[in-house]
This record gives sequence, C-alpha cells and structure tokens, in this order.
Amino acid sequence: MKFFTLQKAAILLCICAFSSTKSQEINAPKFGKGLFNLIGQDSTWSMKIGLRFQTLATSKWEVSNGLTNQQSSMLIRRSRLKFDGFAYSPKLQYKVELGLSNRDQSGASKYTSNAPRYILDAVLKYNFHGNFVLWFGQTKLPGNRERVISSANLQQVDRSLLNSRFTIDRDMGVQLRHHFKLTDRFLVKEIFSIAQGEGRNITTGNIGGHQYTSRVELFPFGDFTGKGDYKGSDLKFEPSPKLSLGFAYDFNNNASKTRSNQGTYMTNDIGFYSTNISTLFLDAMYKYNGFSFMVEYANRTAADAFAKNSDGSLTGDEVQVGSGLNLQTGYLISKTIELSGRYTNISLDVNNSGQAHENQYTLGLSKYISGHQLKIQTDLSYTDIGFKKNQLLYRLQVDIHF
Repeated sequence: MKFFTLQKAAILLCICAFSSTKSQEINAPKFGKGLFNLIGQDSTWSMKIGLRFQTLATSKWEVSNGLTNQQSSMLIRRSRLKFDGFAYSPKLQYKVELGLSNRDQSGASKYTSNAPRYILDAVLKYNFHGNFVLWFGQTKLPGNRERVISSANLQQVDRSLLNSRFTIDRDMGVQLRHHFKLTDRFLVKEIFSIAQGEGRNITTGNIGGHQYTSRVELFPFGDFTGKGDYKGSDLKFEPSPKLSLGFAYDFNNNASKTRSNQGTYMTNDIGFYSTNISTLFLDAMYKYNGFSFMVEYANRTAADAFAKNSDGSLTGDEVQVGSGLNLQTGYLISKTIELSGRYTNISLDVNNSGQAHENQYTLGLSKYISGHQLKIQTDLSYTDIGFKKNQLLYRLQVDIHF
C-alpha cells in the first residue's frame, strides 16, 4: 500500500473542504487574503487557507580583474501552504504553515528522523486574559526583527547576511505575549519565550538545557498601520511618523549547535559538546509617507566557543561568535515602485572563526502589482570579504501569495 505524500494530502484536504458545504460556509476573500475561508455552521471554528510561492533566478560572479567564475541558477525559492483560524473560541487561535519546496524541506538528518522538515509553524495562541496571549508549539522565536518579518513581506529579494549569521529562527516551546499603553499613544509590547533550544522539527529531544528569549518593543508614536512594523516597505504611506524600537536577549543554556539553536551539532568523543550561548538584538523600524528605514544590530558570545573532547582536545567545531550591523532603507517613488538600499557588516571573531569580516552593499528595485501579494523584485549586491575576495550577486524574483 502506497502512502500519500504530504503534498498530496494537502491537496486532498483542499478538495474535501471545497466539496463539503453542509457543515460550513465558504467565503472567497479578495486576492491576497487566502484561497478561501471556512466557518463552522455553529461558528465554533474557522479556517483560512493560503498558498504562496517565490520563483528566483540568480547569477553570481567573482570580481577580480573582471567578472569570473559565473554561477547561475533558477529555482522555486519558497512554496508554502498556510492554515489559520480559531478553534472552539475566537480566543483560541492557531496557525499551521507547511513548506513544500526543496529548500523549505532541506536539513533532514538523524535528528529529524531522517525526514524532510515539512512543518514550519504549528502553534496555538490562547488569549487567556486581557492583553495576555499564550503561544504553544513550533514557531519563530522573538529574536531579530528581520527574521520575524515574513519572507512574503520583504523589501528586497531576501534577508540580509546579519540574519543568516545570527538569527535564532524557529523552535518548539512556549511564549507569553502582552501589550499595554503608557499614554494614549505610547505603546509597549513584551514577549517572553522558553524553547527547547534545538531548532525546528527535532525529534531526538533536548540535548542541552533550554533557550530563554525576551523581547520588548516601544512605539512612542503609536502602532503602525496594518502591522507595518513587521513589513518591509511603507505601502500604507503612513500619514504621520511611526517608530518601533526593539530590544531582545536570547540565552541558550548548554547549547550544542554552532549558532545557538541553528547551525550544526558539535559532537565529541562522549556525545555532544555544550556551552552557554548568548545573543543580543537591537533594532528599529521607522516609516513615514512611503519612506522606510530599518536598522538591526546583533552580537553573539559563548562561554567557551571552542568545542572539546573529554580530554580537552579540540574537535574542530566552534561557536560562531561576533557581531553584525544591518542598515536598510526604501522609498516608494510611486504607489507601486520602490527603490531600496542596504548595507550589512559582519564582524566575526577572526581568532575564533578564521573568517574575515564581510561588507555587503545592495541596491533593490521592486514593482508592487498588488502590494506584497503580487510583486516583482530584483537586486544587485556587492560583497567584499576581508577586502581580498569580492563577489557580485544579481537576483530576480517573482512573489505571489493568495
């Protein structure tokens, strides 16, 4: 007997949902707001189903006495199927997001039961009292702003080098979220998280300690329109200045991976090498009348960054420690066309990593056909590594989501 793949099961679920009309109502929303909405006949549950994908083409060159060693590729960068709604009560919401592209599913290992990592998010959100909401499941940790911004809502083709080096991404755990107002306008949001500390889709359990993350966000001029503090461009053309200041600290107790809960496991002669890893994030988002500016700073330290065997000898693995700075800005020259620029600096501990510092400069152009829901984006990046190795990267991407 052959088993259904996850993709086939998802398609079958959609077909069944469409064909069943006795127990729920089907409402077709406008473009970009989901494929369709389901509401239980007794209004005790709801489900919105969405689909999106990104088609990406890249060309890359080494820059030394001309452009050499060209590499090019075309692929489906992301392909996602998303379900969200409420169960039993509007106070109990949920979100499930599945990755269908090869890049989404990559990273299979013995720690994931050698299975593709289909599940991106699977989380319950319970508004149990006032402005307090308890999250439980697998989802993004409250780390750097750029990572929490959905890949569907990015200002440029993809996230910066800071994110790839320092993000704490997704994990399994519990989050407590709360917000309150200091004045009529000044808004404060707080998040505290306890996670397993191993990353997403891990089935072998917790090897080290646990991961603790706290984040505070300040909105001195009030909240953004349409959750714009977590969208890459000012497509809402904020009529008055809006600012969000974010402060996050992450502590991974006895972590066994090279980048906190990311990277690869550090194995040794008795199993795993573990050390305490701390990551600090400072960031800000400003928007006004089509102009946007985002800044992020990250710093990672470790109690002992060099992995060792039981006799003290080095294994060759090490924690990636250092800092990163990302500056990004954009301006909508019309309601549908935006110019953007980004500068990223990565300063890893050279004595620890053996890697030189990196500087990347990126110019981007976006055409928003229907906001972030349907857009064409292209960018050109120049990267110098230790002022010795230079690279040029060109990217073109089409993004659509329902």
